[in-house]
Amino acid sequence: MINSLFVMSPTGEVMIEKHYRGYVPRTCCDTFWAEVQKSSSPQEVCPVLVTPKYYLIHVQRYGMFFIANVQMEVQPLLVTEFLHRVVDVFRDYFNEVSEESIKENFITVYQLMDEMMDNGIPMTTEPNVLKTMIVPPTILGRVASSMGVGDKSNVASDLPEGMLSSIWWRKKGVKYTNNEVYLDIVEEIDCSIDTNGLMVTCDVSGEVLVNCKLSGMPDLTLSFTNPALIDEANFHPCVRLSRYERDRVMSFVPPDGKFKLASYSVCTTGQAVVLPLYVKPQIHFSGSSGRVNVMVGPKSNLAGRTIEDVVITIPFSKGIASTNLSVNHGTAHFDDATKTLRWDIGKVPKDKSPCLNGTVALAPGAETPESGPTMTVDFKIVMFSASGLKIDALTLSGEKYKPYKGVRFVTKAGKFQVRS
Repeated sequence: MINSLFVMSPTGEVMIEKHYRGYVPRTCCDTFWAEVQKSSSPQEVCPVLVTPKYYLIHVQRYGMFFIANVQMEVQPLLVTEFLHRVVDVFRDYFNEVSEESIKENFITVYQLMDEMMDNGIPMTTEPNVLKTMIVPPTILGRVASSMGVGDKSNVASDLPEGMLSSIWWRKKGVKYTNNEVYLDIVEEIDCSIDTNGLMVTCDVSGEVLVNCKLSGMPDLTLSFTNPALIDEANFHPCVRLSRYERDRVMSFVPPDGKFKLASYSVCTTGQAVVLPLYVKPQIHFSGSSGRVNVMVGPKSNLAGRTIEDVVITIPFSKGIASTNLSVNHGTAHFDDATKTLRWDIGKVPKDKSPCLNGTVALAPGAETPESGPTMTVDFKIVMFSASGLKIDALTLSGEKYKPYKGVRFVTKAGKFQVRS
């Protein structure tokens, strides 16, 4: 299926190359990099590039590009999902995905890529199983290897227990002094708002993240008060699909540790998604200058919850020469190289509305923009569900103990755009 896999830095350097079905020269990445340089932003590059000899399928995460070289027609989403799994495993092993973390862990990276794919076909992509086969790197291990002290391989000589069973994602004999299970329901709002403040498009997607610290072989059942809100769902292999299709509940034997139980999209047909905050921009240009006024505030549907980590990003036109802007809350920074204004608001106060005011000046001879820029908004709200999804119960069977259970909802901005 996949011939080769490449990891490219934000500057176009090929950091990792792994070949599964014959050798493919890394010069194939030159075609991809040429497309990146021609585009105004890396996000605009087509996810599937067609050349006379092969297909290049890529994902961009953490500023880096993960590229798969395919010579036969395959399902692009299958390749894309595998690339996302590779990035998720790297993040799970190294706590971050960056040029430095990959260069510091070259050996572990290649060991993981060996186990995750065999002859171009995805094999083991479950982090909990991989950790029983390849021990995650530690600071002491790095120090020992740099001094030439530790010669012991971090690859297990035997297959992990349970690999040949029907519940291969969970090892046997797991024991905890305190049995706990935590659920995070993380939802993202992708929204576009026009100049009149009306919603053009709005989609809500979510993930169910689990941190499981349970002994033995527990069997969990997660039920929702309003499961009809879930439109399309993608499950971890542990979820029993037949039970979900019949009863609309998630029944599963969980892996040990952290994992993503499900990802889903929310059915918004027939109901309007109520946005948690408002952004009112007024950016007008006249002659050689422009007036900027942006106001941000919470809406009344938050029930006292606080909007955190609010950031407004305004990409001005290249003709802007200087700015004279002030804010009554947070900090604003204008990058003269990219002509982008970043307004860090942080927590939105309840007693006043954060406001950005000021003027911008155009360079001599610069064309007056016909319309204002489209700004992006980032935010996070804890214990708030944008979709209105509610958990009914999380029950355990198969074990005699009563675990501690915690549930947290988090709503944050995805591609949240406001036209001015």
